[in-house]
Amino acid sequence: MKQRNTILVVDDDMAHRTMLSKLIGSWGFEISEADDGITAIESVKLKSYDLILMDVRMIKLSGIEALKEIKTLNPAIPAIIMTAYSSIESAVEAIKYGAYDYLTKPLDFDKLKLTIERAMEHLHLKEENRLLKENLRMNFDRQNIIGQSSSITGVFETIALVAPSEATVLITGESGTGKELIAGAIHFNSNRRKGPFIKINCAAIPETLLESELFGHEKGSFTGADRRKDGRFLQASGGSIFLDEITEMPLTMQVKLLRVLQEREITRVGGNSVIKVDVRIIVASNRDLQEMVESGAFREDLYYRLNVVNIRVPSLRERKDDIPLLAVNFLKMFAERNHKHIKGFTPGAMNEIIKHNWPGNIRELMNAVERAVVLARSDYLDEKDFETIRGESVKSDSTQSFDAWDMPLEVIEKLTILKTLESSNENKSEAARRLGITRRTLHKKLKKYGVMP
Repeated sequence: MKQRNTILVVDDDMAHRTMLSKLIGSWGFEISEADDGITAIESVKLKSYDLILMDVRMIKLSGIEALKEIKTLNPAIPAIIMTAYSSIESAVEAIKYGAYDYLTKPLDFDKLKLTIERAMEHLHLKEENRLLKENLRMNFDRQNIIGQSSSITGVFETIALVAPSEATVLITGESGTGKELIAGAIHFNSNRRKGPFIKINCAAIPETLLESELFGHEKGSFTGADRRKDGRFLQASGGSIFLDEITEMPLTMQVKLLRVLQEREITRVGGNSVIKVDVRIIVASNRDLQEMVESGAFREDLYYRLNVVNIRVPSLRERKDDIPLLAVNFLKMFAERNHKHIKGFTPGAMNEIIKHNWPGNIRELMNAVERAVVLARSDYLDEKDFETIRGESVKSDSTQSFDAWDMPLEVIEKLTILKTLESSNENKSEAARRLGITRRTLHKKLKKYGVMP
């Protein structure tokens, strides 16, 4: 049996409080009562409520003061404030301290019921988003899309919001940033997760075959078509289709894709039958689509149809504080896959990895770590294992300075520690002395960064 939502009604007017409790209770809610702000605060300490309906003017403690205290105890709880003294100042103050809405006495009961229902919906949506975000993070971890930087967590949050919808999604970003995995995360956290997830790279299929590949063909429609074939859109029915490198699609095909987006129907090559398709479309591009629209290389009407939700995946150089986390993750994965016992990175190796610009993004980092793991001869990866990237790094001599203005504080700390270790000839006691920290603190920080302790 589904548990009823609980509402705390707070009002020092007993007759009004009793009337509200009976009315709201008749709408299917479980009701608790408090006769002043102090009692309301104590009630919130003892029990979890789904919503608070509270008067502003109370003798012992005002509703605004009680609201401020309640929000420190439970910031997520929605509160509806009611008062007989309608004023802009009171409304602004109530909203400022976290009230969900503001109603005036005498209450309009229809409006009260609607406001309570909306507040409950808002609460449930927040909880669903929280659970979805947890789900997403687990999926990202499994697919090596991990990170803690603000730029990548912003992407996670956008996915958490868009995944449950049916909206078309355009994923943009440089090559190697993980756009395909983002598309997969959208699909597998959507209501279509049990359906197929079909992936197509538009640049990998010759122009003459792309229409047949996407929409299928009838027997005899062209040389070699010895039987009817379903295209990828029909194969994706009930699920999602991911069209990577959408900018490589020729203009003639762009017109046909536009029809699919508008009508949700296709026609096989050589056929006349119109076939309805139930599929969500996710596309990706590493090029500037707006620029291509302006140059006439991409249809403007198709661009606006695709660009319902745009998720921009940051480059690796925009999330440098995630590099050690990613590097350690890849090391563990490739060491296990190649049956090698490698414990971590030397400070010098991690310094090289952080300094490198990574024009190939995560794909390049993954390849560099895999190569280092396969060729490693010791328990720790060092600078020599990353010689292939050193020439492309930002001047990798030990005296090279770095621009702190473009780096998060945590990255500056990592680089400072690694450079100090390097200049101290890996003497940790000396490095700790120069940094003004204890050797134990230095060990903790190196362990945190995945560097050889």
